[in-house]
Amino acid sequence: MPRSTRLLLALLGAIAFPAHASWYLDNESSRLSFVTTKNVDIAEVQRFLVLHGKVDRKGVAKVQVEMESISSGVPLRDERMRKELFQVKTFPEAEISAQLDLQPINDLAPGAQLELRLPLTVSLHGKEQNYIAQLLATRLDDRRFQVVTLEPLVLHAEDFDLLPGLAALRKLAKVKTISLSVPVGAVLIFTAR
Repeated sequence: MPRSTRLLLALLGAIAFPAHASWYLDNESSRLSFVTTKNVDIAEVQRFLVLHGKVDRKGVAKVQVEMESISSGVPLRDERMRKELFQVKTFPEAEISAQLDLQPINDLAPGAQLELRLPLTVSLHGKEQNYIAQLLATRLDDRRFQVVTLEPLVLHAEDFDLLPGLAALRKLAKVKTISLSVPVGAVLIFTAR
């Protein structure tokens, strides 16, 4: 086979690779955060520092959240949330899963965007709930795309059996109220490998 033909085939293979590759979450560039409210009008942003995720070739998307990695900026609060609310020894991870149609995302030119209305499942604290998420997918370049929430996903504590943990936190922190629902937002970057 002539050298020029081999080079052309190698280039075509490199261009086509992302369309047939699995996409892996870039933890360093991704963010999953939520807002809590206490005593009616004090809102605080918190996030998880360690996320793992993958979108396989069939479009099965999974993001695992290490609950131990909660970060509120207050070490004592983080420790209480790990122990009392999330019970990380029993429930070390949460998971978000969905089925994507990868073709429209793979067909995007770099810089182009696509709005998605996507059913997804959240598994947290031994319970599962289904939601419809409003997302925006952006093709960053040939090997990366970004997914962000266009609207926060609102999770309710009672759906995940977290009410006893919130009651314990309220007593420990000596606050009158802690919101029973939290809006969750995400910026997720995936890289083809």
